[in-house]
Amino acid sequence: MAHFSYIGSGPYCYSNSFAMMFGADAPSTAVIEVATGSPFGMQLVDGNLPFFDPHGWVPETGFDAALAALGWTSTEKRGEDAAEALALLRESLVDGPVWVGPVEMGHLRHQPEMTGAIGADHYVVVIGMDDEHVLMHDPQGFPYVSLPLNDFVEAWRIEKVDYGKPFTMRAGFAKVTEVSEADAITASIPHAVHWLSQGDNAAAAEALAALIEAGQHPREHLIHFAVRVGVRRLADAATCLARIGFTEASEIAGEQARILGSTQHPLVVGDHKRAADAVRALAPTYDQLLNALRDRLRC
Repeated sequence: MAHFSYIGSGPYCYSNSFAMMFGADAPSTAVIEVATGSPFGMQLVDGNLPFFDPHGWVPETGFDAALAALGWTSTEKRGEDAAEALALLRESLVDGPVWVGPVEMGHLRHQPEMTGAIGADHYVVVIGMDDEHVLMHDPQGFPYVSLPLNDFVEAWRIEKVDYGKPFTMRAGFAKVTEVSEADAITASIPHAVHWLSQGDNAAAAEALAALIEAGQHPREHLIHFAVRVGVRRLADAATCLARIGFTEASEIAGEQARILGSTQHPLVVGDHKRAADAVRALAPTYDQLLNALRDRLRC
């Protein structure tokens, strides 16, 4: 089956937030996501929490590499406490919007059903603030949303998010080099090879399949987040790889996207065997993709 690119909604918070900061010069979110290295691997954190991104990878890991590949720079800032962070945010907003994160999604009370920390990371773009509220574009589907400062500060503390440091932001976004999307993708291939070489992707897939088969998998995490974002990342990787002529690698990434996408319905309806079989089919594809990328780099 030929690969067909996806455009639509999904949990792409930091890529969408970066695109907002880049403005009229923004590359596609597909290119941003691929530049972070996120599609190239999978991991089972603590032996039971699956993410379809590389072993040892967290979003912050790929940000500087992505900015460099895209020809951009920014300045990371961090407050030592809430008061300093809000002062830095107010100061930075004088020059324009500020990229903020990670934040704890559970404290973003403008999102329906969010009532407290759930350990879910998120990224937003703050565009204004006063003494009581921040005004922001939340890429989860909430433009120009206002949030009380107390809730925003609690979200920014990230007490239950397992990576990052509280009160982190980026400002001073500037394009330093004109880079085409194709060149940005090409520059990201060595990072893709690096990430695919980390950990044991096949073993992670086999272990997750066993958890699913036994009914011991984190169903809500998989159906609401991990599968959705994982499939989109792989679909975007297939699209980007095709653009630079990495045909074999693109076909493998496209097949990965179709395999992972096929787990959504059985996971939702509780067909554990069908979902587990699909995840097992993913296991050999990571080495296949790694080898295809290495072969092209040697050419």
